[in-house]
Amino acid sequence: MSRQAEHLWVVERVEGSIAVIIRDGDERTEDVPIETLPAGSREGAVLRVPEADGRPDWAAAALDEEARRARLREAEDVLRRLRRRDPGGDIKL
Repeated sequence: MSRQAEHLWVVERVEGSIAVIIRDGDERTEDVPIETLPAGSREGAVLRVPEADGRPDWAAAALDEEARRARLREAEDVLRRLRRRDPGGDIKL
């Protein structure tokens, strides 16, 4: 009996015809032919990928634009908080 699950994966980078993808949560990586992924998959894209017994079904992957936008907003918030804490000026050693 196979176990079905769905995970979010993020396209970290594209190297020629290969996309390097990282799974959300455990940061497992996979190298996947870019033509296997949905049209529009590029660096920073978030994919919702069904898995059976831990094996991703790349042909059934779907872009999740809302998750991508949420991650960008979260990153912008972190940068904003870090900038507020930065006293500016030169670093003295």
